[in-house]
Amino acid sequence: MNNLVYLIPFFPLLGFLINGLFRKSLNKPLIGIIGSGSILASFVVSLLLFFQVKSNGALPVQPLFSFIDVESFKIAFAFQVDQLSSLFLLIITGIGFLIHLYSTSYMHDEPAEHFGRYFAYLNLFVFSMLLLVLGANYVIMFIGWEGVGLCSYLLIGFWFKNNNYNYAAKKAFVMNRIGDLGFLLAVFWILAKLGTVEYYEVFAQTAKLSNADIFGITILLFIGATGKSAQIPLYTWLPDAMAGPTPVSALIHAATMVTAGIYMIARSNILYTMAPVTQVIIAVIGLATAVFAATIALKQNDIKKVLAYSTVSQLGYMFLGLGVGAYTGAVFHVMTHAFFKALLFLGAGSVIHAMGGEQDIRKMGGLAKKMPQTNWTFLVACFAIAGVPPLSGFFSKDEILAAAFEKNSLLYYIGVAGALMTAFYMFRLYAMTFLGQFRGTHEQEHHLHESPAAMTIPLIVLAILAAVGGLIGIPEAILPNAHKLEAFLEPVFEQSTRYVHEAHTVSHSTELMLMGVVTVIIIGVIVAAWRKFSKYQYSDAEETGLGKVLENKWYVDEIYDAVIVNPLLKLAGFLKNVVEKSGIDGIVNGVGRFVGYSARQLRLLQSGQVGNYILFMVLSLVVLFLVFWNETIISEFLKKIF
Repeated sequence: MNNLVYLIPFFPLLGFLINGLFRKSLNKPLIGIIGSGSILASFVVSLLLFFQVKSNGALPVQPLFSFIDVESFKIAFAFQVDQLSSLFLLIITGIGFLIHLYSTSYMHDEPAEHFGRYFAYLNLFVFSMLLLVLGANYVIMFIGWEGVGLCSYLLIGFWFKNNNYNYAAKKAFVMNRIGDLGFLLAVFWILAKLGTVEYYEVFAQTAKLSNADIFGITILLFIGATGKSAQIPLYTWLPDAMAGPTPVSALIHAATMVTAGIYMIARSNILYTMAPVTQVIIAVIGLATAVFAATIALKQNDIKKVLAYSTVSQLGYMFLGLGVGAYTGAVFHVMTHAFFKALLFLGAGSVIHAMGGEQDIRKMGGLAKKMPQTNWTFLVACFAIAGVPPLSGFFSKDEILAAAFEKNSLLYYIGVAGALMTAFYMFRLYAMTFLGQFRGTHEQEHHLHESPAAMTIPLIVLAILAAVGGLIGIPEAILPNAHKLEAFLEPVFEQSTRYVHEAHTVSHSTELMLMGVVTVIIIGVIVAAWRKFSKYQYSDAEETGLGKVLENKWYVDEIYDAVIVNPLLKLAGFLKNVVEKSGIDGIVNGVGRFVGYSARQLRLLQSGQVGNYILFMVLSLVVLFLVFWNETIISEFLKKIF
């Protein structure tokens, strides 16, 4: 069964090739079957391997071929399926399949050729992400890492006739490249110090690394994670990624690309456990990102933008978990977040589909009656992300906050503040979208309808997962020995656990008290948001004061444009118009003009008069005679002149 591992990335790659190469000749139903079926096949194989890992432990590393083979080091193209990678395989292929199925209906209005291109890109995206988590070394991970970056560019700019979408795609690509440079330098550093990039070999030789080596490697890897997982300061590409189709937003934000940084740090957990300074940096940046993005989400009116900043915020909580050493909690939140965030984006897509493309929540309202299935599934997701028990988000977020409280109570209280804002902006979004009176146009109201089954079935499946998914991680304080995920992932984090020696945990009574207090406050915030926005009346009045700052996202994009983008564009303009055109081109063109001018002058010597030719011949003979027979005279003559 070990050989089945190759089939997991093979099926999406095959789907990409078929839909990509034959998109002009295949019809849309067949394209959808090929695109969705390839991911479903990968999910089935992933499920088989997951149960094998659960029963027998990690599978042996599966080498495919020798990728790089030089005298000083060897890198194999190999796959590794253990507890961590098998869990991510289920998330990627399971959520990925539901998004593919949803897309068959959502993108149905696209022409067949573009429909095929869309599914080809989706399949390639999933293939790249599978390569990232299956790789048995950092180089294979990096190949998948770059692959998802490329696919995000292709999918964000899918509707390429809109230049704003193209700009958003380029922004995502460039900002990811900044982080990727850090990742690449870390790989070079590891290779230079240890002569290998295989996970098992690297983690077994950590004693050979100095503190400076470990700090440098972990910081550079974290820079890579900052770009891919949208943390301060490289987060601004993610909200702009909303330019892509809504299922793409669900795929990028929930199950694949943005979780790559979490996976990479969780995979490298022993290096980070040995680098406490780096962990503090990760915790601080993660918490700052969580709270900062939550403040922005409070005043956004685009349904997808609210969810985008929510994703940035939730990723911040995952990094907070990694920074305080709660690796299992961070991975747990990746899983639960994949459920409720995919549900939220697909629910938003259902709303946008019914509203004829409208995304402004101020122009919605009253959709609960017209779209009952979208309504209740979206509501489940809102409760889950707000952290209301016993839904999934409650357990994963509580585990991270409990670990933060143990590390530093200040981290905990700031984290709780972010959680309260999450509850407020999510129920502001829900109330303005589904409650009250409809505020759109009569034409929109006339066409309001529930989405077709291909869109609502994934919503129902995700709603069930968002509701019960957290039960695999019930904390010890509530039910002893019920944290199945922690027991499953224990071998992956065993080395870090041994390194820490002692595990200081918050007492059960304290943890239960904190859970209870925070839950009560969150429910109070939900009620307040529900009452405030359930009878919202449309207003296009501009925000003032802090509200305007939040609506304009703290003007971070404008600051980046003023400090980085515009100076670089001016420098590029100077280099293009002055240095290149007047300088480099000027020299090259000047040489050409000089040769042309010289040729025109020399041409005048060809006068056609025989007397002149004879004169030149005589003068030439005299010069030759002087040069060859009177070298001494010539030398003395030249000395007198010069």
